[in-house]
Amino acid sequence: VQLQASGGGLVQAGGSLRLSCAASGRTFRGYVVGWFRRAPGKEREFVAGIKWNGGHTYHADSVKGRFAISRDITRNTVYLQMNSLKPEDTAVYYCAAGSRIIQSTIGVSSSYDHWGQGTQVTVSS
Repeated sequence: VQLQASGGGLVQAGGSLRLSCAASGRTFRGYVVGWFRRAPGKEREFVAGIKWNGGHTYHADSVKGRFAISRDITRNTVYLQMNSLKPEDTAVYYCAAGSRIIQSTIGVSSSYDHWGQGTQVTVSS
């Protein structure tokens, strides 16, 4: 499956953005789709994940209450709605998909087989 991430940009602190991750080549059915981010000089970190079958969602503590991952089955797309953005949210955001991920490894980047190209999110103070 090929992933295309989009929706990044420059926003002021407190603003919102919605990232999209579209799949081509096959549907997301049976996959877990996750969002990760890498800030300059930092390790890549898990942001949120969703089980396509059933729609169960998982969010990192740092974004709970501000970000929400969701899916649109008809569009075969996963979204990351980001509200109340902070300068520390500045990073390149990547979407990823994996077909053999269990709940305990949703936040582990090596669990994912397919990665999108990344989209830059910059939050100004």
